Amino acid sequence: MVNKMEPQMEKEYMKGGEFLIAETTTDAVFTPEDFSDEHRMIGDTCREYIDNEVAPQLPALEGHAWEVARDLLKKAGELGLLGANIPEEYGGMGLDQVSGCIIAEMVGRGSGFGSTYGAQTSIGLLPILYWGSEELKKEWIPKIISGEAVSAYCLTESGSGSDALGAKCVAKLSDDGEHWILNGEKMWITNGGFADVYLVFAKVDGEKEKFSCFLVPRSENCRPGGEEHKLGIKSSSTTAVILSDAKIPKGNLIGEVGDGAKIAFNVLNVGRFKLGASVTGGAKLAIHEAVRYANERHQFNKPISSFGAIKHKLAEMAIRTWVAESITYRTVGMIDALIGDGASSEKKLQSIEEYAVESSINKVACSEALDYVVDEMVQIYGGYGYSADYPAEKAYRDSRINRIFEGTNEINRMLIPGQLMKRAMKGKLGLLQAAKALQDEILNPQMSFDEETGLLAAESKLAQNGKKIALMVLGTAAQKYMMALAEQQEVLINCADIIMDAYQMESAILRAQKYAEKHGEEAAGRYIDMAAVYCNDAIQRIEAKAKNTIAAIAEGDEGRTLLVALKRFTKNNSPINTIVARQRIADVMIAANTYTY
Repeated sequence: MVNKMEPQMEKEYMKGGEFLIAETTTDAVFTPEDFSDEHRMIGDTCREYIDNEVAPQLPALEGHAWEVARDLLKKAGELGLLGANIPEEYGGMGLDQVSGCIIAEMVGRGSGFGSTYGAQTSIGLLPILYWGSEELKKEWIPKIISGEAVSAYCLTESGSGSDALGAKCVAKLSDDGEHWILNGEKMWITNGGFADVYLVFAKVDGEKEKFSCFLVPRSENCRPGGEEHKLGIKSSSTTAVILSDAKIPKGNLIGEVGDGAKIAFNVLNVGRFKLGASVTGGAKLAIHEAVRYANERHQFNKPISSFGAIKHKLAEMAIRTWVAESITYRTVGMIDALIGDGASSEKKLQSIEEYAVESSINKVACSEALDYVVDEMVQIYGGYGYSADYPAEKAYRDSRINRIFEGTNEINRMLIPGQLMKRAMKGKLGLLQAAKALQDEILNPQMSFDEETGLLAAESKLAQNGKKIALMVLGTAAQKYMMALAEQQEVLINCADIIMDAYQMESAILRAQKYAEKHGEEAAGRYIDMAAVYCNDAIQRIEAKAKNTIAAIAEGDEGRTLLVALKRFTKNNSPINTIVARQRIADVMIAANTYTY
């Protein structure tokens, strides 16, 4: 197994959010093509487990046969898949975060079981690892990563979803000061129906500033409610959890009193970048099924895969999935580079927290890429796509939850510019200096007659300009609204969309360029096509978002100046034939009868 990154990752790291104001070279970006042999072996092992062990049991899981889920978790534990990123001293494999993402990607092929797995290995485990006492770690981590014990994470309540600190669940010390007594009810708890231990967030004495996390074993006083009747992921358990004078030892407090918000939100960062990997795995499987069906289904005496409209769909599905994969592994590569070798759990957590912005981008962009893929999958299947006898219907239903999991996409969109501004104000990111330099460039534009040269040079220029537009719009909004910026949700969401597209453009270009440097431009042709088509379309989305936002935040001369700059930044001097490029992308998959990227 592997616990070291490839040599190219061992260099000075890029700070979280710094991609927006700094240039990145191909040698500083991690891509799936950089996987080591050990990484690939891990992926193969997990894929075989999902395809051979989990997939055949999905009907049983959809019938709520939770003893089957427990058995599958134990098998995953035997393979080391539950403790990949856990230190060896607690029975884990001590692998890098890339390995964890590879496993998450493969688990994404497993429908609702992916939710079971995610709760067990991420949000239901990491609070113990990073904040639990040594006694709690030694008692529970080996049980959880072996599958002997099933864990669940209990944050949400009926009246507190995105507003987690609005929780009503209360914890009080017993009169003798030796036990915590918890009362309340949690909602939407994954693994709730068959968990052995619950990580419960509650307010000590009902006080908001004492929001805390507790490890509560299942008992008559801490028990699940009935299974929820859900739209999708029916193969995972989702219940309420009812706490009625649930009594636990004083040492079952995780961290300190008042650490609840810190624990909850930092653990969600891990869930976000791993969710990006998981949904990418689901998208690849959906495209595989869609390509096969398009080749098999004949209309007008030829396969529907030969029709231009279907090729367009297949190509766009592949492009969005490939770009999602690119940002997923770029992000986790940066995290691993910062962690380095032999890092403590505290250093690992700090490294993950550093890339909170990128983790939110992954969560939103990748979950929405999957939603696009499964929606078009249904369309390719036509009427059969609406039938539960075919895979498209289930994929469509199962996908939808990912835009709600780990913080809604709306919350994450507001976090992206919000975190950038917070880091800038704390001096952790040179955003303010970059905004000042950009303002000078806008007010004093310089004419350039240099021709764009090199592979994807025009697209690289567009990506750089996309970042400038993001900085221009966010900076203008910050100047106008100042401390009230957080209340301008529509503006923040538009800024986030621009930032996300800019990150994806640059990531796609760097991946294609890196592949071409190693294998040659001809071999990289399919990657070059995908990066070029994505950038062509993304700059148009950026222009529309920016234009609408500028109209909302700037008037008069300022507004006109910004619109002139926007026009200059979005000018595409080298438009490509996206129709032909998409046909080439689709033809590769059609010939292979599967997703091949």
